[in-house]
Amino acid sequence: MKVMFVGLPKSGKSTLYAAVTGKAVDPYAPPEVHQAVVKVPDERLTHLTALCKPKKTIEATIEFYDVPGCSPEDAHGREDWRKFLPIARQAELLVVVVRDFANDAVPAHKDRVDAAADFTAMWDELIFADLDTVTTRVEKLEASLKKPTKTHDAEKRELALLSRCRDALESETPLSSVLTTDDERKLVSSFAFMTQKPIVCVRNVSDDEAGTAEGLPADHVEASLALSASIEAEIAQLEPEDRQLFLDDLGLATPARDRLIQTCYTACGLISFLTMGPDECRAWTIRKGSTAVEAAGKIHTDLAHGFIRGETVAYDDLVANTDMKGAKAAGKVRAEGRSYVVQDGDILNILSSA
Repeated sequence: MKVMFVGLPKSGKSTLYAAVTGKAVDPYAPPEVHQAVVKVPDERLTHLTALCKPKKTIEATIEFYDVPGCSPEDAHGREDWRKFLPIARQAELLVVVVRDFANDAVPAHKDRVDAAADFTAMWDELIFADLDTVTTRVEKLEASLKKPTKTHDAEKRELALLSRCRDALESETPLSSVLTTDDERKLVSSFAFMTQKPIVCVRNVSDDEAGTAEGLPADHVEASLALSASIEAEIAQLEPEDRQLFLDDLGLATPARDRLIQTCYTACGLISFLTMGPDECRAWTIRKGSTAVEAAGKIHTDLAHGFIRGETVAYDDLVANTDMKGAKAAGKVRAEGRSYVVQDGDILNILSSA
């Protein structure tokens, strides 16, 4: 899963990226895209590891990207932003970071702090980027349809759909609300529209609000949360034994970094199923609604081809009965067929003829 940090200059998104990934961004370096793979925190996997003491533990992961800030007020800034759009389009989810803190040492973009206005500015840029792509393609299709071609019928269908998309974008409606069927999404998948992606809005607040602030109310987002990027950067630099004391002082149970990673995971419609044993404990990423045979294929294609059944137990039932032996004795381990819809936190053991 690829997640992209976007925002206006001085929003603190690169500071947040550094806090989440552990990779600092040089503010004086030439503009470039930064990328890092981050493990998804999962207390369930930690517990299974303590229970099984496996040779290795493998967490689910997310790829985070940070692109230079968007300056939509002038042609040069917009042109620079568009240079990075092809990379941003590869993301499955966007994290829009908006500034809501004052700091004389870091002058605010446009000399004002207005988180709601900043989100609107970024949203307008996403709308504009998609509208530009759609308009260009519509014009090409209209020209092509003036002459007979072997692809006439396919182009006619595409034009009808993209015309709907153009109308929606002109009224500032995201394409996620327009492209509602698998066939429609497949037809335009190559465009990787920005407003088709889920969005998480992060309100970057001052240090003294880190433990109390709430997310910014915003339309068109899957989730919204508040945090202090500078505080998260400090937490990331602390030794593990010092972190909890620091969090307690702030009134936080866990780093907001962990909440953000989990929020991104959920906002993308992802869940984890788990496998456990003496060799390996592992969290496997699948789409919510995936079946047992699809989960088996995630482990290995041979397991899906030779699928017989899946033995599964809910994580909470395993914990309530100490271990797998106790869960079986309590009748909590079930045999499920190919069509069983895997639930988040299911512990699976796939039986296969392969």
